[in-house]
Amino acid sequence: MTRLLQSTPVRLSIGIATLFALVSGASLGATYIVARDAAKETLRETLRQEMRGLRAVPNRISLVNLVRAQADATAPEQRILSYRLPGGVVLGNAALIPEGQGYRVVSILDGDQITGSYMSLTQELHGGLLTVAVNAGRVDAVRESFLRVLLFSLVPTVVIVLGGGAWLAHRSGQRLARIERALDALTAGDLEARVNPPPGGYADDLGRIGVRIDKMAAAQGRQVSALRQVSADIAHDLRTPVQRLAVLMDQLGNARGGQVAGIADRAKAEANGIVRTFEALLQIARIEGGSPPMRPAPVDLAILVNTFAELYAPVAEESGHRLLVKPQGAMARGDRTLLGQALANLIENALRHTPDGGTVTLSCGDGPPGPWTEVADTGPGIPEHERGNVIKRLYRLEASRSTPGNGLGLSLVSAIAELHGGTLELGDAAPGLRARVQLSR
Repeated sequence: MTRLLQSTPVRLSIGIATLFALVSGASLGATYIVARDAAKETLRETLRQEMRGLRAVPNRISLVNLVRAQADATAPEQRILSYRLPGGVVLGNAALIPEGQGYRVVSILDGDQITGSYMSLTQELHGGLLTVAVNAGRVDAVRESFLRVLLFSLVPTVVIVLGGGAWLAHRSGQRLARIERALDALTAGDLEARVNPPPGGYADDLGRIGVRIDKMAAAQGRQVSALRQVSADIAHDLRTPVQRLAVLMDQLGNARGGQVAGIADRAKAEANGIVRTFEALLQIARIEGGSPPMRPAPVDLAILVNTFAELYAPVAEESGHRLLVKPQGAMARGDRTLLGQALANLIENALRHTPDGGTVTLSCGDGPPGPWTEVADTGPGIPEHERGNVIKRLYRLEASRSTPGNGLGLSLVSAIAELHGGTLELGDAAPGLRARVQLSR
């Protein structure tokens, strides 16, 4: 119960209910006072009019006759008319007998006491004391009406608000407990822990927070998994060149004459390959970390494709490949240098894995998702079940282990595409691989 009362929804509900009760009570109280005073003033005006009519009677005898006539026609429960003569004789339909700080009203006809609330007006007239009183039941009715409104409107509303607050607190408490359990598990190292909101989620703040926590946990899990994979891949892929470099250094120490230059060149090549691998890893990390920040500007993809086609035309010709260009008008917004680097990586990847005599096609265009650049080749392609893996850092197909490269080219292209809000899409070129950098508008 204590935890329920400490719940924010309950405290909020109590605050709202209290504010509502105070405002409604003040409004009802002010309305009641106005209505009560209006009813009293009406009764007072009625008494004043009747008294003015009786004062118009010229003498005592006429007043006595008028009082008797009106008393016979008026029930004392509704209207009291009493005229006390100088000798103490009371005429009318009721007598007012002093009692304590008030009066006791007794019927003249049968001597019974009359109960109820009255408003009265008394004046001396023609030597006697004339009292006129009217039943004040309408004033009491006003008070009872407002009490009923208070009882059947304000009180149930406060109860409903408090009940709704308790229900909200219970529901919110369950969601908070689920979020707390997920956060505790994540803190303890269980990266598979999730809030797991129900299908469709919750259309409130806690629901959106739960969805964001699950997305954050999923991203964190992917990053840790990728880090583990990178560590394993670095150990696997760099172990061999490092070992070869160590062997070459040993051979260099024992080399004589013309053997030194050859072994040194091979050692230098191995060292350069290791350096290139680490440089590529660092570049991917810098791109994903946003350092240096991207400077977006309009980029004409057709010009970009044509430029890189001219740069790689001699390379393609030397390696015995055919380079085709099929650009279409397409404008993108991004970093020209990074987009050019992504295109260069795709071209080099296509030339490396396409047999001599094959064709590499560069194209660009614009579609409903946004502008794109694409490199297609006629090589062996990538099996569909492996297309998601080759984007991972240092991942290489077994068939590619004998070819140059470090397994980072497509990872770098994917990082550049994601930096631009796009994706790297790998498909079948029938035959070969189709690699498209799909950008967003």
